[in-house]
Amino acid sequence: MTQKIVAVVNQKGGVGKTTTAINVAAQLAGGSTPVLLVDLDPQGNATSGLGVAKSQAAATTYETLGGRVPLAQAVHETHVAQLHVLPANANLAGAEVELVARPRREFALSEVLSAATSYKYVIIDCPPSLGLLTVNGLTAADSVLIPVQAEYYALEGLSQLLDTIQAVRSSVNPRLQLLGIVLTMFDKRNSLSEQVLGEVKNYFGDSLFDSIIPRNVRLAEAPSYGRTIYEHDRWSKGARSYKALAKEVRTRLG
Repeated sequence: MTQKIVAVVNQKGGVGKTTTAINVAAQLAGGSTPVLLVDLDPQGNATSGLGVAKSQAAATTYETLGGRVPLAQAVHETHVAQLHVLPANANLAGAEVELVARPRREFALSEVLSAATSYKYVIIDCPPSLGLLTVNGLTAADSVLIPVQAEYYALEGLSQLLDTIQAVRSSVNPRLQLLGIVLTMFDKRNSLSEQVLGEVKNYFGDSLFDSIIPRNVRLAEAPSYGRTIYEHDRWSKGARSYKALAKEVRTRLG
């Protein structure tokens, strides 16, 4: 089985990064394909968004990165068939400090995921920063998915992110590719959203996914119930949009 590892990255918070990671991962699993979602964010939102209690996780990403617990003992099943999660909580913030003095510090997550051979897809939900944890996510990944919010400062900071991706590609991970950009929180009633869409399309061209994620109340509600959007409201615009996006992701991953 050829494994594909995708890092979902944007150093700006509140752009729908975790929502994208959760719902793309759930749709790729589809009840029959083994998928691992790695929560690499100390906020642990991907963990709680899949109904796993952060406080009750005996082992998390933090312990696996430190080599104290093997991956198999830290992974949790979720209520989505074939979708597993490597949970995170606030302890993970300590890993950023501990990794600094470690040899081959950029490869810590790669070494952990070398044991994830039973999963066809691994989705990494990176933190909203360009620190060492995100660099670990990019070093472990084959490709990068970037959610971009349809708002005024959408492109601000993206050049820095693209520079970081290029630096990782040049130094430690030559196989890293840009899978694509997805526009999130799009409001078709707002002319600004259309303007941002035009700017992103001009800037990224074919790298922009056709699927656009709308600003949707049901999408915003789902994490508070620990559910994916498909479980919360499978007929909502958000669910249909993420289903279409996951189809595009699967096609681009080959």
